Amino acid sequence: MYQVRGDPVVFSRDCDAVVIPAGDTGTIPQGAEGVLTQALGGSYTVYIQGNLFRIAGRDGDAIGQEVVKPPELPDDASDQDVEQLVWDQLHTCFDPEIPIDIVELGLIYRCDVTRLEGGERDVEIDMTLTAPGCGMGEVLAADVRDKVEIIPTVRSCRVDLVFDPPWSAHMMSDAAKLQTGML
Repeated sequence: MYQVRGDPVVFSRDCDAVVIPAGDTGTIPQGAEGVLTQALGGSYTVYIQGNLFRIAGRDGDAIGQEVVKPPELPDDASDQDVEQLVWDQLHTCFDPEIPIDIVELGLIYRCDVTRLEGGERDVEIDMTLTAPGCGMGEVLAADVRDKVEIIPTVRSCRVDLVFDPPWSAHMMSDAAKLQTGML
């Protein structure tokens, strides 16, 4: 995906949204005007009247953006192919205030993919947040779950928010540190 700053948007229809950073949900009415501040990983951050709102990728059309298509796997995909696609999907999950994906931020502590009889898979993920009190925690966890569960052959994804060990900036990848000026 790409990052956009300052593009004006007008909502073409009522649209579900999440208030950043509180995590509260609501509906932005058709005709509302705002500014697109971030478009990464298939979700959008829009600034409207002093507030930031997260718009899910499935609602991108409401602000003139593309609706995100689900990932695909070949019929003969191996367990390794599926695990790679899980990690690819995790790289499309972004903190709505920080233009760095949650893997590069060091928020993923564990990702286990278990193959079941019949070829389906269950995925278990432990992740943390940059701040334990972040109101977006459940929203980010739901984003992870949704993006993993749309992978072909994935039956379910359990995401647990954990805070041990506590997150710190040293958990970020060098690329993320460089992007934030911490390297």
